Amino acid sequence: MAKQRKSENPNIATNRKARHDYHIEETFECGVSLMGSEVKSLRAGKASLADAYAAVRDDEVWLLGAHIPPYLQASYQNHEPTRSRRLLLHRKEIRRIAAATAQKGLTLVPLRLYFVKNKIKCEIALAIGKKAHDKRQAMVSREAEREMRRREGAVRRGKVR
Repeated sequence: MAKQRKSENPNIATNRKARHDYHIEETFECGVSLMGSEVKSLRAGKASLADAYAAVRDDEVWLLGAHIPPYLQASYQNHEPTRSRRLLLHRKEIRRIAAATAQKGLTLVPLRLYFVKNKIKCEIALAIGKKAHDKRQAMVSREAEREMRRREGAVRRGKVR
């Protein structure tokens, strides 16, 4: 019997609103400095990036507002669920991110947490906030594309309207 392989990068948590609320300019993969109880909680698949954001402070990048619930079996050595966590990047990347976020309108948004060879990584992005009309336009184009695929499938199946 063949051994089933796990997917390359199983997601722990994704920030689904990020692509809806922002135009993604550039993405970065970075490590996350975590406590043991946080790693255990993430292995159980519990985390939320809904209200999370990242910021550059004192030549370091920090993940702020990410919620990792306490690991119940950790007893008194548990962590604070929404504490600030340091993101591990190369010095050149940190300088480039700091310069970009100093510009008006660019922000640093976490997109997802995932595993890479037993290490927990965070994908962050330099992004520009969308206006309300941009969001509506994106929804209309998605709906049109979905309708085109639906009609194309109907034509292939011989059920043309």
